[in-house]
Amino acid sequence: MKKRKTHSPEFKAKVALEAIREEMTLAELSKKYGVHPTQIGTWKRAAIETMAMAFTRR
Repeated sequence: MKKRKTHSPEFKAKVALEAIREEMTLAELSKKYGVHPTQIGTWKRAAIETMAMAFTRR
């Protein structure tokens, strides 16, 4: 049985940022990084949703 890959937060952020830029399709990013396109879409959505928190004051 194959073990699941675990990706670092830095890797996820890098891939999500490239997906947000839309210079390549999700299929192209998937091939480049070896991650399923659906997973890249999930990371992209999560990055966009939590981006506003970076600009909030505490």
